[in-house]
Amino acid sequence: MPTFNRILLIVVVVVYSPLARADAIFKVTMIPGDGVGPELMTAVKDVFKAGDIPVEFEEFHLSEVQHMASEDKLDHVLSSMKNNKVAIKGKIHTPMEYKGELASYEMKLRRKLDLFANVVHVNSLPGYSTRHNNLDLVIIREQTEGEYSSLEHESVPGVIECLKIITRDKSRRIAKFAFDYATKKGRSKVTAVHKANIMKLADGLFLQSCAEVAQLYPKIKYENIIIDNCCMQLVQNPYQFDVLVMPNLYGNIIDNLAAGLVGGAGVVPGESYSAEYAVFETGARHPFAQAVGRNIANPTAMLLSSANMLKHLNLEYHSQMISDAVKRVIKQGKVRTRDLGGYSTTGDFVHAVVENLRHRPAH
Repeated sequence: MPTFNRILLIVVVVVYSPLARADAIFKVTMIPGDGVGPELMTAVKDVFKAGDIPVEFEEFHLSEVQHMASEDKLDHVLSSMKNNKVAIKGKIHTPMEYKGELASYEMKLRRKLDLFANVVHVNSLPGYSTRHNNLDLVIIREQTEGEYSSLEHESVPGVIECLKIITRDKSRRIAKFAFDYATKKGRSKVTAVHKANIMKLADGLFLQSCAEVAQLYPKIKYENIIIDNCCMQLVQNPYQFDVLVMPNLYGNIIDNLAAGLVGGAGVVPGESYSAEYAVFETGARHPFAQAVGRNIANPTAMLLSSANMLKHLNLEYHSQMISDAVKRVIKQGKVRTRDLGGYSTTGDFVHAVVENLRHRPAH
């Protein structure tokens, strides 16, 4: 009998001790980006330090507007990504001026890593009331082709032709990703967003590809909606949507519109996937340049993205710890940044999250 008790004790220790700590240090590529990106990354590093998170960052500054972008720098980032498989990044701002290169470094990064799927989970934050509360919808966007193919030319003076590329393979791939996501997450419906009534061939092919893939998932309800109507329906009645899948440009617009429904660009996390890599970033990609150095940016979206990153690394305990701390600060309502109607600074919010980590309820 004493032997049995000793064995039981050992089993209990083995099963429960990994929840509190991880045995390995995970290396993650960090790209602060432009605008408030570096400040948000500082927030992530401060919170990770306070939470004793077993992650080590390899930091790379890649910026077109700060003249810190080159093919050489991009190669270093890609090399780090290929080793680490996981990255957290801010928005790399794309200048509007044409200087002989059409593809931005943001696009180059996505293409070279084949980050074809962007996922933005739009979730209402308990304690922060908006016109529509209890929202829970997912936007899945193809982001390697479409209108962002960087294929533009001046056919004759004063006439620009801009090519939109839609392929069956990539349309089917993103559709399959959306249906797989819905299946894995217990979602009941996928809605394809398109403009096939006007772009009959391009969006028609995308729509046809989604319909073909939908037949392979009989348990998931499938619908489609025209992009302009989708925008109106999201504002009027967003509860009708569950998972939305769409080409590149529509996804960029809908991401930002949907973020506005739950509090804005500062509160919605996002992530991008290829077959091999995962990049975590804010859902609404906004450099928020006017806030640089003013200590007013809301770090919620980036902190929640970092929590999702930890979940991806199978650091479930640490992921939940950070996610809960951020959501508790918002729910308590004492520390609110300006975008949420308060007067608190970025530093105030980070300090509140750190305090919540230190005084979190015992599990």
